[in-house]
Amino acid sequence: MDYVETEGDTIDQAIETALTRLGVVRDKITVDILSEGKRGILGFGAQKARIRAALRKPTIELTTPEPAHETTVVIAAAPKPIPDAETTAAGEKAKGVLDEILKLMGIKASVQAKAGDKTDEVVLEVSSDNGGLLIGRKGQTLEALQYLVTRIVGERQGSEGPHIVVDIENYRDRRRKSLEDMALRLGEKAKRQRKTVTVDALSAADRRIVHAALQDDPWITTKSLGQGSYRRLLIIPEGDRKGKEEAKAALLDKQESKSQDKGGRPDPGRSSRNDG
Repeated sequence: MDYVETEGDTIDQAIETALTRLGVVRDKITVDILSEGKRGILGFGAQKARIRAALRKPTIELTTPEPAHETTVVIAAAPKPIPDAETTAAGEKAKGVLDEILKLMGIKASVQAKAGDKTDEVVLEVSSDNGGLLIGRKGQTLEALQYLVTRIVGERQGSEGPHIVVDIENYRDRRRKSLEDMALRLGEKAKRQRKTVTVDALSAADRRIVHAALQDDPWITTKSLGQGSYRRLLIIPEGDRKGKEEAKAALLDKQESKSQDKGGRPDPGRSSRNDG
């Protein structure tokens, strides 16, 4: 069973039910909140919280080839490095496409293709007096330009080709830092008030930045809720989440060990009664 959908009076209860059914601890699953639920009035109109919990996919796979008594550890192969020539060609082609799009938009701008922070990344840096117009509200126009260039170039197939990034006046780095600061500030607010903080109207890329900024905080969990453009991000205070999970895992291991010991040893009390 790779995933389950469960209900509960609260989201935490639904998650605990999912963990019990899957037989794992919290850090072994990913959680999507399908419905937060409603308390109702005097018991009327109440709705249970509903979540979907899926097992995290392992990065190491054990296989048993022929002959059957041999066991081999197979580690997922790293993606093949993209040749520099292919990355350069993709960058030049993307630059030409973006130049043409901006020309059709009637915007005067210069585009420079350069290597990104990652080996498989090409950054198209745009310089223009209309930078704000090209960025758009919360980067929406910039994201649309990047999507168009990527689709037209057609060099990126899955994760095997160069990744094309369109940037204007170092906007992406400034946006990332702004989102990280916001995430840390709202995380502290959630812990201080002991209440869930909801963040609306974030793109999928922005939500990933917030998730990453808070993933190492043991006192907070982040979840996404909703569908499409109405998807929201929840910052939930949970106490010492990692400490609780480790304690729960240790308790399960201890119970399993006791069960095995009991199954392999005779009951001394029962033996003495039978002897008498």
